[in-house]
Amino acid sequence: MLEIVSFFENITSSQRSLILVGGITFFWSIEYVVPLFNFDYKKVKHAVPNFFFTFTTILVNFSLAFLLLAVSDWVDKNNFGLLNRIPNISLFMYVILGVVFLDLIGAYLPHYVQNKVKFLWKIHLVHHSDHNVDTTTANRHHPFESVIRFVFTLLGVVVLGTSIGVVLLYQSMSAVLSQFNHANIKLNPKIDKILSYIIVSPDMHKVHHHYVMPFTDSNYGNIFSFWDRWFGTFKKLNPSKIIYGIDTFFNKKDNESIRSLLYRPFEKPKP
Repeated sequence: MLEIVSFFENITSSQRSLILVGGITFFWSIEYVVPLFNFDYKKVKHAVPNFFFTFTTILVNFSLAFLLLAVSDWVDKNNFGLLNRIPNISLFMYVILGVVFLDLIGAYLPHYVQNKVKFLWKIHLVHHSDHNVDTTTANRHHPFESVIRFVFTLLGVVVLGTSIGVVLLYQSMSAVLSQFNHANIKLNPKIDKILSYIIVSPDMHKVHHHYVMPFTDSNYGNIFSFWDRWFGTFKKLNPSKIIYGIDTFFNKKDNESIRSLLYRPFEKPKP
Protein backbone atom coordinates (compact mmCIF):
# COMPACT_ATOMS: atom_id res chain seq x y z
CA MET A 1 0.00 0.00 0.00
CA LEU A 2 2.86 2.38 0.83
CA GLU A 3 4.41 1.65 -2.57
CA ILE A 4 1.12 2.50 -4.32
CA VAL A 5 0.77 5.81 -2.47
CA SER A 6 4.43 6.68 -3.15
CA PHE A 7 3.95 5.93 -6.85
CA PHE A 8 1.00 8.30 -7.13
CA GLU A 9 2.80 10.98 -5.12
CA ASN A 10 5.54 10.99 -7.76
CA ILE A 11 3.36 10.62 -10.83
CA THR A 12 3.88 13.36 -13.42
CA SER A 13 1.29 15.29 -15.40
CA SER A 14 2.26 13.42 -18.57
CA GLN A 15 1.84 10.08 -16.80
CA ARG A 16 -1.62 11.09 -15.56
CA SER A 17 -2.53 12.07 -19.12
CA LEU A 18 -1.27 8.67 -20.28
CA ILE A 19 -3.65 6.95 -17.83
CA LEU A 20 -6.53 8.99 -19.25
CA VAL A 21 -5.64 8.36 -22.90
CA GLY A 22 -4.82 4.71 -22.21
CA GLY A 23 -8.20 4.13 -20.58
CA ILE A 24 -10.11 5.71 -23.46
CA THR A 25 -8.12 3.73 -26.03
CA PHE A 26 -8.66 0.44 -24.17
CA PHE A 27 -12.42 0.78 -23.69
CA TRP A 28 -12.91 2.35 -27.13
CA SER A 29 -11.33 -0.77 -28.66
CA ILE A 30 -13.56 -3.11 -26.64
CA GLU A 31 -16.63 -1.20 -27.82
CA TYR A 32 -15.93 -2.43 -31.34
CA VAL A 33 -15.95 -6.06 -30.16
CA VAL A 34 -18.86 -6.25 -27.71
CA PRO A 35 -21.05 -3.13 -28.10
CA LEU A 36 -24.16 -2.70 -25.96
CA PHE A 37 -25.85 -0.63 -28.71
CA ASN A 38 -25.02 -0.71 -32.42
CA PHE A 39 -25.13 3.05 -32.88
CA ASP A 40 -25.71 4.41 -36.37
CA TYR A 41 -22.94 6.98 -36.11
CA LYS A 42 -19.42 7.79 -37.17
CA LYS A 43 -17.45 6.92 -34.08
CA VAL A 44 -14.55 9.32 -34.69
CA LYS A 45 -16.80 12.25 -35.63
CA HIS A 46 -18.90 11.65 -32.53
CA ALA A 47 -15.76 11.72 -30.40
CA VAL A 48 -14.57 15.14 -31.61
CA PRO A 49 -16.61 17.31 -29.18
CA ASN A 50 -16.02 14.78 -26.41
CA PHE A 51 -12.26 14.92 -26.95
CA PHE A 52 -12.46 18.71 -26.97
CA PHE A 53 -14.09 18.67 -23.53
CA THR A 54 -11.61 16.04 -22.38
CA PHE A 55 -8.88 18.55 -23.26
CA THR A 56 -10.64 21.39 -21.39
CA THR A 57 -11.08 19.11 -18.36
CA ILE A 58 -7.36 18.34 -18.37
CA LEU A 59 -6.57 22.04 -18.83
CA VAL A 60 -8.74 23.08 -15.86
CA ASN A 61 -7.37 20.36 -13.59
CA PHE A 62 -3.74 21.01 -14.49
CA SER A 63 -4.20 24.78 -14.15
CA LEU A 64 -5.58 24.37 -10.62
CA ALA A 65 -3.33 21.48 -9.59
CA PHE A 66 -1.11 23.80 -7.56
CA LEU A 67 -4.07 24.46 -5.23
CA LEU A 68 -4.66 20.76 -4.74
CA LEU A 69 -1.00 20.19 -3.96
CA ALA A 70 -0.79 23.16 -1.58
CA VAL A 71 -3.94 22.22 0.33
CA SER A 72 -3.10 18.51 0.58
CA ASP A 73 0.42 19.36 1.81
CA TRP A 74 -1.01 21.76 4.40
CA VAL A 75 -3.56 19.30 5.84
CA ASP A 76 -0.90 16.59 5.90
CA LYS A 77 1.70 18.72 7.72
CA ASN A 78 -0.82 20.20 10.15
CA ASN A 79 -2.53 16.90 10.91
CA PHE A 80 -5.82 18.47 9.79
CA GLY A 81 -8.96 16.63 8.68
CA LEU A 82 -11.16 13.79 9.91
CA LEU A 83 -8.83 10.96 8.91
CA ASN A 84 -5.95 12.53 10.79
CA ARG A 85 -8.14 12.60 13.91
CA ILE A 86 -8.53 8.82 13.98
CA PRO A 87 -6.03 7.52 16.57
CA ASN A 88 -3.49 4.97 15.35
CA ILE A 89 -5.04 4.68 11.91
CA SER A 90 -3.08 2.32 9.68
CA LEU A 91 -1.83 3.42 6.27
CA PHE A 92 -4.10 0.83 4.68
CA MET A 93 -7.23 2.24 6.31
CA TYR A 94 -6.08 5.81 5.68
CA VAL A 95 -5.81 5.15 1.94
CA ILE A 96 -9.02 3.10 1.68
CA LEU A 97 -11.12 5.60 3.66
CA GLY A 98 -9.50 8.50 1.79
CA VAL A 99 -10.43 7.12 -1.65
CA VAL A 100 -13.93 6.02 -0.54
CA PHE A 101 -14.89 9.36 1.00
CA LEU A 102 -13.23 11.44 -1.72
CA ASP A 103 -15.55 9.58 -4.07
CA LEU A 104 -18.49 10.70 -1.92
CA ILE A 105 -17.47 14.35 -1.58
CA GLY A 106 -15.65 14.85 -4.87
CA ALA A 107 -17.93 12.87 -7.21
CA TYR A 108 -21.29 11.74 -5.81
CA LEU A 109 -22.07 15.02 -4.01
CA PRO A 110 -21.34 17.46 -6.88
CA HIS A 111 -23.16 15.14 -9.29
CA TYR A 112 -26.21 15.14 -7.01
CA VAL A 113 -26.08 18.93 -6.54
CA GLN A 114 -25.79 19.57 -10.28
CA ASN A 115 -28.95 17.58 -10.89
CA LYS A 116 -30.85 19.55 -8.23
CA VAL A 117 -29.73 23.16 -8.79
CA LYS A 118 -31.23 24.65 -11.97
CA PHE A 119 -28.23 26.65 -13.25
CA LEU A 120 -25.78 23.87 -12.40
CA TRP A 121 -28.05 21.41 -14.19
CA LYS A 122 -27.80 23.53 -17.35
CA ILE A 123 -24.04 23.21 -17.11
CA HIS A 124 -24.30 19.46 -16.57
CA LEU A 125 -26.55 19.21 -19.66
CA VAL A 126 -23.43 19.20 -21.83
CA HIS A 127 -22.64 15.78 -20.43
CA HIS A 128 -26.21 14.47 -20.69
CA SER A 129 -26.87 15.74 -24.21
CA ASP A 130 -24.79 12.98 -25.80
CA HIS A 131 -27.19 10.72 -27.72
CA ASN A 132 -24.58 8.02 -28.27
CA VAL A 133 -23.00 7.42 -24.88
CA ASP A 134 -19.66 5.67 -25.08
CA THR A 135 -16.35 5.81 -23.23
CA THR A 136 -15.51 9.24 -24.71
CA THR A 137 -18.64 10.64 -23.01
CA ALA A 138 -16.96 10.14 -19.62
CA ASN A 139 -15.00 13.40 -19.92
CA ARG A 140 -17.62 15.39 -21.85
CA HIS A 141 -17.90 18.12 -19.20
CA HIS A 142 -18.35 21.85 -19.69
CA PRO A 143 -15.29 23.74 -18.34
CA PHE A 144 -17.54 25.23 -15.63
CA GLU A 145 -18.41 21.72 -14.49
CA SER A 146 -14.73 20.81 -14.37
CA VAL A 147 -14.20 23.76 -12.01
CA ILE A 148 -17.19 22.73 -9.87
CA ARG A 149 -15.93 19.17 -9.54
CA PHE A 150 -12.45 20.45 -8.70
CA VAL A 151 -13.85 22.65 -5.90
CA PHE A 152 -15.70 19.69 -4.39
CA THR A 153 -12.56 17.55 -4.58
CA LEU A 154 -10.64 20.34 -2.84
CA LEU A 155 -13.37 20.42 -0.18
CA GLY A 156 -12.95 16.68 0.27
CA VAL A 157 -9.21 17.08 0.82
CA VAL A 158 -9.81 19.71 3.51
CA VAL A 159 -12.56 17.76 5.29
CA LEU A 160 -10.73 14.42 5.17
CA GLY A 161 -7.12 15.57 5.40
CA THR A 162 -5.84 13.38 2.56
CA SER A 163 -2.28 13.47 1.26
CA ILE A 164 -1.52 14.21 -2.39
CA GLY A 165 -0.71 10.54 -3.03
CA VAL A 166 -4.21 9.48 -1.97
CA VAL A 167 -5.77 12.32 -3.98
CA LEU A 168 -3.94 11.32 -7.17
CA LEU A 169 -4.81 7.65 -6.60
CA TYR A 170 -8.48 8.65 -6.26
CA GLN A 171 -8.37 10.83 -9.38
CA SER A 172 -6.77 8.06 -11.44
CA MET A 173 -9.34 5.51 -10.27
CA SER A 174 -12.11 8.02 -10.92
CA ALA A 175 -10.97 8.62 -14.51
CA VAL A 176 -10.66 4.93 -15.39
CA LEU A 177 -13.91 3.86 -13.66
CA SER A 178 -15.79 6.70 -15.38
CA GLN A 179 -14.51 5.55 -18.76
CA PHE A 180 -15.52 1.99 -17.87
CA ASN A 181 -19.07 2.75 -16.74
CA HIS A 182 -19.74 5.03 -19.73
CA ALA A 183 -18.29 2.56 -22.24
CA ASN A 184 -20.70 1.16 -24.82
CA ILE A 185 -19.89 -2.42 -23.87
CA LYS A 186 -22.13 -5.38 -23.17
CA LEU A 187 -21.24 -7.35 -20.07
CA ASN A 188 -22.85 -10.56 -18.94
CA PRO A 189 -25.86 -9.33 -16.87
CA LYS A 190 -24.85 -11.51 -13.91
CA ILE A 191 -21.30 -10.11 -13.92
CA ASP A 192 -22.60 -6.54 -14.26
CA LYS A 193 -24.99 -7.10 -11.34
CA ILE A 194 -22.23 -8.49 -9.11
CA LEU A 195 -19.93 -5.59 -9.98
CA SER A 196 -22.73 -3.09 -9.26
CA TYR A 197 -22.79 -4.04 -5.58
CA ILE A 198 -19.31 -2.53 -5.18
CA ILE A 199 -18.44 -0.32 -8.14
CA VAL A 200 -20.55 1.58 -10.65
CA SER A 201 -21.05 -0.84 -13.55
CA PRO A 202 -21.91 0.14 -17.14
CA ASP A 203 -25.54 -1.00 -16.92
CA MET A 204 -25.99 0.83 -13.64
CA HIS A 205 -24.59 4.17 -14.76
CA LYS A 206 -26.29 4.23 -18.15
CA VAL A 207 -29.66 4.40 -16.37
CA HIS A 208 -28.60 7.91 -15.32
CA HIS A 209 -28.29 8.88 -18.99
CA HIS A 210 -31.88 7.86 -19.83
CA TYR A 211 -33.65 10.97 -21.11
CA VAL A 212 -36.65 10.94 -18.75
CA MET A 213 -37.18 11.19 -15.01
CA PRO A 214 -36.88 9.60 -12.53
CA PHE A 215 -34.01 7.73 -14.17
CA THR A 216 -31.99 10.86 -14.99
CA ASP A 217 -32.26 11.75 -11.31
CA SER A 218 -30.54 8.57 -10.11
CA ASN A 219 -27.30 6.59 -10.01
CA TYR A 220 -24.93 9.49 -9.33
CA GLY A 221 -21.98 7.36 -8.23
CA ASN A 222 -18.69 7.33 -10.07
CA ILE A 223 -16.40 4.75 -8.43
CA PHE A 224 -18.44 3.11 -5.67
CA SER A 225 -22.07 2.11 -6.10
CA PHE A 226 -23.00 1.88 -2.43
CA TRP A 227 -23.52 5.65 -2.09
CA ASP A 228 -26.57 5.43 -4.37
CA ARG A 229 -27.87 2.39 -2.51
CA TRP A 230 -27.40 3.98 0.90
CA PHE A 231 -28.86 7.38 -0.05
CA GLY A 232 -31.84 5.97 -1.96
CA THR A 233 -30.82 7.25 -5.40
CA PHE A 234 -30.31 3.81 -6.95
CA LYS A 235 -32.54 2.86 -9.90
CA LYS A 236 -32.63 -0.17 -12.20
CA LEU A 237 -33.72 -0.31 -15.83
CA ASN A 238 -33.27 -2.84 -18.58
CA PRO A 239 -30.40 -1.43 -20.72
CA SER A 240 -32.32 -2.19 -23.93
CA LYS A 241 -34.98 0.36 -22.89
CA ILE A 242 -32.57 3.23 -22.34
CA ILE A 243 -32.80 6.21 -24.69
CA TYR A 244 -29.91 8.62 -24.29
CA GLY A 245 -30.13 12.41 -24.32
CA ILE A 246 -32.21 15.21 -22.83
CA ASP A 247 -35.75 15.94 -23.94
CA THR A 248 -35.27 19.73 -23.71
CA PHE A 249 -32.29 19.61 -26.09
CA PHE A 250 -33.04 16.73 -28.41
CA ASN A 251 -31.57 18.19 -31.61
CA LYS A 252 -28.60 15.93 -32.29
CA LYS A 253 -26.77 18.48 -34.45
CA ASP A 254 -26.78 21.07 -31.65
CA ASN A 255 -25.42 18.42 -29.30
CA GLU A 256 -22.48 17.76 -31.61
CA SER A 257 -21.53 21.44 -32.03
CA ILE A 258 -18.73 22.51 -29.68
CA ARG A 259 -19.83 26.14 -29.86
CA SER A 260 -23.43 25.26 -29.03
CA LEU A 261 -22.33 23.08 -26.13
CA LEU A 262 -20.09 25.81 -24.71
CA TYR A 263 -23.06 28.20 -24.69
CA ARG A 264 -25.46 25.54 -23.42
CA PRO A 265 -25.67 26.90 -19.81
CA PHE A 266 -27.00 30.20 -21.17
CA GLU A 267 -29.44 28.81 -23.74
CA LYS A 268 -33.17 28.50 -23.26
CA PRO A 269 -34.70 25.07 -23.85
CA LYS A 270 -36.29 24.80 -27.28
CA PRO A 271 -40.03 24.04 -27.42
